[in-house]
Amino acid sequence: SRLRQEAMFDSAIILIPAHDEAQSVAAVISEVSHRTDCHIVVIDDASSDDTAEVARKAGATVLSLSVQLGAWGAVQTGMRFALQRGYRFVITMDADGQHEAADLGRLFAPVYEGQADVSIGACTRRGSRMRKIAWVFLKWISGLSMDDITSGFRAYNRTALELLSGKDATLLEYQDIGVLAHLKRNNLTINEIQVNMCSRVSGHSRVYSSWLMVAYYMVQASILGFSKRSNR
Repeated sequence: SRLRQEAMFDSAIILIPAHDEAQSVAAVISEVSHRTDCHIVVIDDASSDDTAEVARKAGATVLSLSVQLGAWGAVQTGMRFALQRGYRFVITMDADGQHEAADLGRLFAPVYEGQADVSIGACTRRGSRMRKIAWVFLKWISGLSMDDITSGFRAYNRTALELLSGKDATLLEYQDIGVLAHLKRNNLTINEIQVNMCSRVSGHSRVYSSWLMVAYYMVQASILGFSKRSNR
């Protein structure tokens, strides 16, 4: 019911990392605001455009980083902000319009109800050839079994927040293999729900934009995945 969903979101905060997403971030904030009364925080990752100003005008709280930290560094900044303010849950979503606010309730429910520490909105259909090759290899080397290892559409409980806000998670560059392997190694439970994802409003994937970028990502993620792989 709507009342139940409103109560559920009272203890959650929505984090949106954004780098040069001025064209799409306002629409994302508007859609989320239409679906929930959650506190929305945009972490502006040293954008060169007016992402911060657009997000602020759209009604979000904006945390501006003076140095670009990447998606995971921005998310971790938001997680520390959430913990300082006493939030029990965090939901993360992208600023490029790919994630649908209509799925927020389904994504969050397993974490809110205590069925999982982390919930991931999975969409394997969106994978390009490069992405699918990377997924198969990285799942093999890291021992991870989830369908979608790169989705930034996630919900975390306080246990996961405290773990991922710590120094052991600080040097991770992306919010996928290293983060998921770190969670698994510490015996946190991860749930996946299938969601639809839209095409980006503008721009392109920074990881899967070229074979050179994919090669860099694969080497970096492989080292992380192997080093954090659970032996259990």
